[in-house]
Amino acid sequence: MDKNEIFDVSKLGFGLMRLPEKDGEIDYDHVCCMVDKYMDAGLNYFDTAYVYHSGKSEIAARECLVRRYPRESFKIATKLPAWCMKTKDDRDRIFNEQLERAGVDYFDFYLLHSLEDGNNYNTYEEFDCFNWGIQKKHEGKIKHFGFSYHGTPELLEIVLDKHPEIEFVQIQLNYADWKNPIVHSGKLYEILSRRNIPMIIMEPVKGGTLASLMPELEAKLKAARPESSIASWAMRFVGSLDGIITILSGMSNEEQMQDNLNTFTDFEPLSDSEKKLIEEVNEVMFNSPLIGCTSCRYCCDGCPSEINIPEVFRVLNTIRLYGEEWRSGNVYKVLTEKSGKAKDCIACGQCESVCPQHLSIIDLLAEASGHLDKE
Repeated sequence: MDKNEIFDVSKLGFGLMRLPEKDGEIDYDHVCCMVDKYMDAGLNYFDTAYVYHSGKSEIAARECLVRRYPRESFKIATKLPAWCMKTKDDRDRIFNEQLERAGVDYFDFYLLHSLEDGNNYNTYEEFDCFNWGIQKKHEGKIKHFGFSYHGTPELLEIVLDKHPEIEFVQIQLNYADWKNPIVHSGKLYEILSRRNIPMIIMEPVKGGTLASLMPELEAKLKAARPESSIASWAMRFVGSLDGIITILSGMSNEEQMQDNLNTFTDFEPLSDSEKKLIEEVNEVMFNSPLIGCTSCRYCCDGCPSEINIPEVFRVLNTIRLYGEEWRSGNVYKVLTEKSGKAKDCIACGQCESVCPQHLSIIDLLAEASGHLDKE
C-alpha cells in the first residue's frame, strides 16, 4: 500500500453521529442539504457507526449520500462494536448488516469501535477481530483497517506492538483534553506520532463544549480574531498538527457546516501567539468544574429510565458555572417532559459501562437531582 494513499481524503470529515432530527427521526431532507454543501466544497470523508442514532446513521448515509453520489466520489467509514457481539459469528452478522444498511460493497475505512482497557479490548482479542479485519481487507470489503481508541497510553503501546497490521488509529483530541489525565489526548498523539501511525481525530470541539466558552474566555479569543468563531479555534488547533488524516466534526446544522468550511478553506495554522493564548484558555478551563460530557449519547440507548443524560449534564454544567438554578430548572422541566428525571436513575451502571469519557454518571445524576428534582 502507498503510505500516502491513506491521506487522500479531505482534512474536514463529516461525522454522522449528531445528525439533525425531526419528530424523533433523522431529518433526511436537512441531512441531504448538508451533504450537498459538504460535497460541493470538494470534501469527501463520512464517518458513521453501527450504533449511531440507535442504528439509523448508516441508513442515513445510504439515503443521503450513497444513493445520490457516485461511489468513487466519497470515502465512508464505519465501526464494529464490541458490546454488540456475543460470539465470533456476530462479526460477519454485523458487518453484512452494515453493508446492507449503508448500501455499499465495501468500506473505505473500517474500525474496531472504542477500543479501551477492559471489556472492549478483551472482546476484540477473544473474537480474533484483528485478524478478521485483515481478512476482510484481503477480500476487498475494507480498504483501510484500524480502531478508535479511548484507553490508556500504556494499553495503546501494547496493542500497537501486538498488531503492527493496524494502518491508522482514531483518537479523541482537542486542546481541552491535551493534558486531561483521563482522556490523555497529548500522550496518545505523541505515541502515534513517534510510531508514524496516521491519525483520525474525533471530538475536536469536545461535543460542542469548545464552541461556547465562559464569557471571559470568549472575549480573549474574540479580541485576537474578531471575525472567527469560538469553535474555529478548536478546529485550527487540531488542524495545525502533523500526521492527521482527517478531523471529524459531528455537524448538526448548516450553520456549523458553513463555519467549518470557512475554517478549512485557505486553512491558517495557529501562530505562536495563538498557541500561547489557547494554553491560557485551557488552563482556566482545566481548573473549572465542568463535566466533560461530549454528548455522544452512548449512555442513552440502554437507559431503563430513559434519562437524557447529556442534556441533564448540560443543565448541571450551567448551574456549576453560573449558579442559575431557577433558569436551569425551567430548562430541565421542559427537558424531562419527554424523558426521565435525574432522580429516576436506578444506578444500574449501564451508562458508565459504555461512557468513552469514563464519567461517574450515577454520582453526577445524583448531584443533578439534588439541584433540579426539588418538589
